[in-house]
Amino acid sequence: MADSYTEVTSQNWFSRIGESFKGILFGIIVIPVAIVVLWWNEGRAVTTANSLKEGAAAVVHVASDKVDPANDKKLVHLTGDAKAPGPVVDPDYGVSLPALRLERSEEIYQWVEHKKSETKQKVGGSEETTTTYTYDKKWVDEPVKSSEFKKPEGHTNEGDLIAGDANTPAKDVTLGAFDVPENLVKRMGNSIKQVLTDADLATLPADLKANAKIQNGAFYFGENPREPKVGDVRVSFKIVKPGTFSILAAQLDGTFEPYQTKAGDAINFIEEGTVSAETMFKNAATANSIITWLVRFLGFLFMAFGFMAIMKPLSVLGSVIPFIGNIIGMGTGLISFVLAGTISFLVIAIAWIFVRPLLGIALLVLAIGGFMYTRKLAAASKPATA
Repeated sequence: MADSYTEVTSQNWFSRIGESFKGILFGIIVIPVAIVVLWWNEGRAVTTANSLKEGAAAVVHVASDKVDPANDKKLVHLTGDAKAPGPVVDPDYGVSLPALRLERSEEIYQWVEHKKSETKQKVGGSEETTTTYTYDKKWVDEPVKSSEFKKPEGHTNEGDLIAGDANTPAKDVTLGAFDVPENLVKRMGNSIKQVLTDADLATLPADLKANAKIQNGAFYFGENPREPKVGDVRVSFKIVKPGTFSILAAQLDGTFEPYQTKAGDAINFIEEGTVSAETMFKNAATANSIITWLVRFLGFLFMAFGFMAIMKPLSVLGSVIPFIGNIIGMGTGLISFVLAGTISFLVIAIAWIFVRPLLGIALLVLAIGGFMYTRKLAAASKPATA
């Protein structure tokens, strides 16, 4: 039988009206914020694109086996073998491994609350909401406050993480004849799981060793790994092995620093393997495109929610008869999304007209079309006159 708790609440029509009018303030705030974010995002995208274009024209290909002072302060691209003179040592657990970077991940066993609600409208405009809270135990990244559960009784959490997550870079990492700065080492490569053994238990501090075990290649702090209890902690490690890496950054005195472009962005990239400068720039451009479209979508979505909040009172007023309220809600929802799409296109179009006129004009035409469609929808929703 599931460990759950169900609560049924109701809200009358007058209360819902009051809440919906409060939502208007949310919409008034969110819509301008979304517009600002969309405008900023287009500027950011253009700056990054221009910076990458500038960098691609300025990059100098150099060998990794020697440092040429003539390339100082220039944007350079090189590929070579990265290595460290000694192992990486975790500062809290004493784990020592031959690697370029050591990642530590801690998890704690806790009660977790899940919430699911179902709302039904009733004749007269009231709403009845049935909320079901279910509880189970699972491994999580940080302690959960059981005091905030709807039903904390019988679901009390205890314990804490021991030291938390960590990303420890090796010291004095080199790539050929160059020194690799810590900020690049922390971004090096894809980490792989490191399987711990009983020998690693000996590296633990005395205060941790007494309660530690090895389970599935990780440290386990608790009585019985097969039957975990609330508050038990497990600690796993990943490493980035020495290997071939490609760097795209400014050369300076035998090491690297971000290359500041005139366009505005700094170039400071590292990728695992033998990767050409052209490919690194393409990868950066792809990442820029993904971020741009993601922010566009989020800006559009929040703007739509803002318009829906402003028009919410209309559907609540009509919900005295649930069927009518649902129809109005679907109509205002459609109008909200069309309005949000139209304004989003308009903002993006104006931002791009100054950079790429043809693209900007095309988006502007789409925005005007969306506006006309919105007016058509609004006109169609009005009652016919005799």
